[in-house]
Amino acid sequence: MLKITKKVEYALIALKHMSVKDGQTLTSARELCEAYSMPFDTMAKVLQAMNQAGWLTSLKGIKGGYTLSSDLSQISFMQLTRAIEGQEAANVCMGNKGMCELHGTCNIVTPVTQLHKHVTSFLENLNIDQLLTSGPTLPLPAWQYEGKTDGI
Repeated sequence: MLKITKKVEYALIALKHMSVKDGQTLTSARELCEAYSMPFDTMAKVLQAMNQAGWLTSLKGIKGGYTLSSDLSQISFMQLTRAIEGQEAANVCMGNKGMCELHGTCNIVTPVTQLHKHVTSFLENLNIDQLLTSGPTLPLPAWQYEGKTDGI
């Protein structure tokens, strides 16, 4: 259901790495790749996507690199995912190879669609700062606080 791609993982690693710096110290793609054993081309594309989204500021040149230009609490996990991977499929029954072969006869389309809405809503409200700096627990959706278990 929820699949976090390598590119989104690399984005999170880069953001966490940059978040502990003073805000003035540049971080290069090469620095990240060497520190975390990641492929350079993919990391460079991820950093460019976050720069285009306005979350990073770049300085070109031999001593160039990136710094955070946004507060991580203002970026949701879904915003990050969309910036890195593009828009998600509008239909939960749509995969890489087209519509699921069971779509016409499937009896769980509605529950799966509801589950997708709940997960997406949670991820829209989960900001990167919460994800990267919180302890072992993250904020729960309101329906869990209210004791509702039939919302899905």
